[in-house]
Amino acid sequence: MQGVAEDFLVAAESALELVGRVEVVQRWGDPSALPDMSVGALAAHLASQVLSVHAAVTAGHGASDEVPVPLLEHYSRAAWVRAGVDDEPNVRIREGAAHSAASGHDALTSSLQQAIRDLRTAFASAELPPRIRMPGWDWALSFDDYLVTRVMEIVVHSDDLAVSVGVEPPALPEVVLGPVLALLVGVSLQRHGQASVVRALTRRERAPDTIAAF
Repeated sequence: MQGVAEDFLVAAESALELVGRVEVVQRWGDPSALPDMSVGALAAHLASQVLSVHAAVTAGHGASDEVPVPLLEHYSRAAWVRAGVDDEPNVRIREGAAHSAASGHDALTSSLQQAIRDLRTAFASAELPPRIRMPGWDWALSFDDYLVTRVMEIVVHSDDLAVSVGVEPPALPEVVLGPVLALLVGVSLQRHGQASVVRALTRRERAPDTIAAF
């Protein structure tokens, strides 16, 4: 096991530690920092980034032999990227998260722990899916690129969850965080253009209002 798979497991362990915090348990039913999501639903959405990889690796969910698209093209195609909070793609995400949270904190944490144990074993010995095509996609990603998208989701939603319960987000090693930052900058370039991104990073007097990737 090496490379992206190992980085994914580091991120997954950080998500488990955050979801397991007492602050998350205590505020499970409270509103989170994201619109129309409880803390529990947000924790479930964070955990789903690991559970979806587990389903792909252990049960073949989404496994595909299609020619994969480049990683940034994936984000130019994905409907949720430019969808509003109340548009169907994001409503569906929230509903799925709320459904998963309904089983409670203990069940979610237990599922996440088991998924990480299974993935650690599978990454070391199993034949991994060559490519992944998730429900709602008309395209596939290479398995490594799919893992990068899940690490990005873990990083972003860990920050959301940490802010929601008043704790610091997990600090990940540079080797894990680097590809996520490169991905976010790439998506931001697609959405806002080179000049806006460069100015936001280097010139406060010329910085645009936002270069948010999503």
